[in-house]
Amino acid sequence: MTDSEAFVETVREDNQTALSRLGSSKSLYADTGGDIDTEPVLQATADAEHAAWRTFAAWADDEAHDGARQAFEKTAEEEREHYETVLDKLGDDYEPESVPALHEYLRGLETTVERVGAFVGRIVASKRSKDQVVGYFVGDADPQTAQVFREFGSDLDDQLDRAESLLETVCEDEEDEERALEAANGAIEAAYDEYVENMEAMGANPKPVC
Repeated sequence: MTDSEAFVETVREDNQTALSRLGSSKSLYADTGGDIDTEPVLQATADAEHAAWRTFAAWADDEAHDGARQAFEKTAEEEREHYETVLDKLGDDYEPESVPALHEYLRGLETTVERVGAFVGRIVASKRSKDQVVGYFVGDADPQTAQVFREFGSDLDDQLDRAESLLETVCEDEEDEERALEAANGAIEAAYDEYVENMEAMGANPKPVC
């Protein structure tokens, strides 16, 4: 049986540099195309939440493992609620403009083991970006909106608990665990590669954390 806490810690250790940069203020700069203002921040968040909703709903639709399907259904429901909450702040006429590279990666995974591993990677990466959004609204003297995104972060904590339980169920041997770890790392790498690409497209250096 997989030690899920050790698995998550390994994911964090294997991706220390990428996660530190995804958790820096520059990640918000990259997500908004350099326009760190309320509307672009909300739009980038709406794009991410919408993509997550669609990703996990699609996973649930074709998932044969009962526990995984239930976890993906619950996560899709949470992400749909997140998207609708952000949409209320933007206005109902906003249409998501893009699918983040992270979700393009997730949508290419077909096995339960890979999906559960990537589920962990997505949560770990998303937790960093959510913290930056909270920080933005705290700095913008908008504590009510900051609290909304703190609650999104609490949902991510619940999702991680869900993912850890699944790891212990679906990873039957060392080979399964290795495949799950590869998928988790792949999810974070997809998010980080897009961050680097966006920064370089704006002529900015993606490497410094601060």
